[in-house]
Amino acid sequence: MNQQEQENQLNIELSPEVAEGIYSNLAIITHSQSEFIVDFIKMMPGVPKANVKSRIILTPQHAKRLLRALQENIAKFESVHGKIKEPDQMDSIPFNLGGPKAQA
Repeated sequence: MNQQEQENQLNIELSPEVAEGIYSNLAIITHSQSEFIVDFIKMMPGVPKANVKSRIILTPQHAKRLLRALQENIAKFESVHGKIKEPDQMDSIPFNLGGPKAQA
């Protein structure tokens, strides 16, 4: 690696806590003129309340780059594994996620 490549290299560290990840089955996106906010939420079957597990704030430019990267990666995934199936109704939030009703 030459000196120019070494100067342009970005060293990214991943702590063990962050490497574990946070599961999310719902994302809510809002925006203002200067930023996009993505709230990642984990909903549980039969429980009508859910907490935001992670919030990511992006510039509009970064949000567009993220969109492009997701589109490219979904296309690569589908070329190997087939088309990702989507539920028929995407407009409503799945409060029960198809699971049984909670009982005490």
